[in-house]
Amino acid sequence: MWVELILLSLGEGASLAMDAFSVSLANGLNEPRLKKRRIFEIAGIFAAFQFLMPMIGWFCVSTLTDIFTVFERFIPWIALGLLGFIGGKMLYEGVKNSESDEEKPAVGLWALIVQGIATSIDALSVGFTISEYGFFEALISCAIIGVVTFFICAAGVVIGKKFGMGLAGKASILGGAILIVIGIWIFVKGVFLG
Repeated sequence: MWVELILLSLGEGASLAMDAFSVSLANGLNEPRLKKRRIFEIAGIFAAFQFLMPMIGWFCVSTLTDIFTVFERFIPWIALGLLGFIGGKMLYEGVKNSESDEEKPAVGLWALIVQGIATSIDALSVGFTISEYGFFEALISCAIIGVVTFFICAAGVVIGKKFGMGLAGKASILGGAILIVIGIWIFVKGVFLG
């Protein structure tokens, strides 16, 4: 059982982390001069939400199944709204700052939290996958998902940072566009392909 749990968690972690990786990449593009501490902060926020959401899903499946099933159909709409808003804001600030040649503002803590929620909200449904696990097994599974997400997102930020240095003032525009595309992809995947 433990081997299955670990393999499932690694697979789920890698799969779930792809949206967070893309947003981390956009954040790295937006902040090409960020420090190591900031890389850990960004990756840590995404990892925390990728850990938390499947645990919430597991709890909902274990206790509040009917409520969770009704809420699940709104997940793509919520992700589209949150990522569209933040991406649009980054686009606007990128265009505004490229016209004025001012220093680009960093993505703030609240925006990172919203990004973390938007990219991990679909992880609630992983609660269905791990619903047969006991609390301890679900906790271990979600912790593995969080760790995998942390490393994937840290890599995304570093890659984005490297490309952001070369893109100069256009990085925020590209980052905002990436967030909007990810929001649309989550929406299409959840509504039409899911």
